[in-house]
Amino acid sequence: MTPEILPDLLRPGLRLLLCGSAPGRVSALRGAPYSGPGNKFWDILHRSGLTPRRFAPEDYAQLDALGIGLTNLCTTASGADAEIPAAAFDAAALAAKLRRHRPALVGFVGKNAAARFLGVKAPPFGPVPGPPDLPPLFVLPSTSGLACRSWDPAPWHALAERLRQGHAPWHEPPRMGLGPL
Repeated sequence: MTPEILPDLLRPGLRLLLCGSAPGRVSALRGAPYSGPGNKFWDILHRSGLTPRRFAPEDYAQLDALGIGLTNLCTTASGADAEIPAAAFDAAALAAKLRRHRPALVGFVGKNAAARFLGVKAPPFGPVPGPPDLPPLFVLPSTSGLACRSWDPAPWHALAERLRQGHAPWHEPPRMGLGPL
């Protein structure tokens, strides 16, 4: 079994699991997710209200206390999506993680991760249908510096608002009072 490049930040009961395509090269070298120059991940987490402050990539484990987890569709290779073999993107492994840990909502960080997981060509940003035994799915713009031409923070703010409104339970009627972000 090939070792994971970055460990998952994953446990039962998360209110949000953010799933990227694969760790970038800089993230793999630093051992911290979303570390690449120009990556907007940590900034948009804070600006959207998902975190109370801007975290540094090395502080990623502190997201757990906020009910936010991290994983990738490909955990065994790093680099730009186009450099990673298609077989390394493991949708079945991600689905198993989602069934086992049951996060309230899954946000795909980039259309590529969502497309590969769902087996569709170009999912829209925002909520998307998925298998009925999985949590609600939400597609977000990639935060990678390589994707800067298509950057739009609006879906990130919509995701944060969805969590504030309590519309992210595990296929149950909306709950209110998820607590402070």
